[in-house]
Amino acid sequence: MTETKIYIGLNDSVEKKQLFETERYVKVLRGVCSSYKTPFSFTMAEGGYIHENGEYTREKTLIINLIDTKREIVNGIARDLCVLFHQESVMITENLVRTYYVKERLE
Repeated sequence: MTETKIYIGLNDSVEKKQLFETERYVKVLRGVCSSYKTPFSFTMAEGGYIHENGEYTREKTLIINLIDTKREIVNGIARDLCVLFHQESVMITENLVRTYYVKERLE
């Protein structure tokens, strides 16, 4: 299976700062993923980004984790969030992973 991660910075691409509270971005992210009817998880990180003009910015970043999601869905989510979060770009990584489930019930 493929594990895909989408990295979306929260700083506005023009203003170079975060314009809204983090929870507002999280709500948008949840809505976008739900609209694609795809399972997801996400984490918050802090990182740096080099803009196309060479300017360096530190910012909060949301990282969406998707397992075995079709590439067209991944790209749709990435494009939507790039536009909605007003980003220059978003980064996508793909890795092959071994995935299995453990189930157990108390009786």
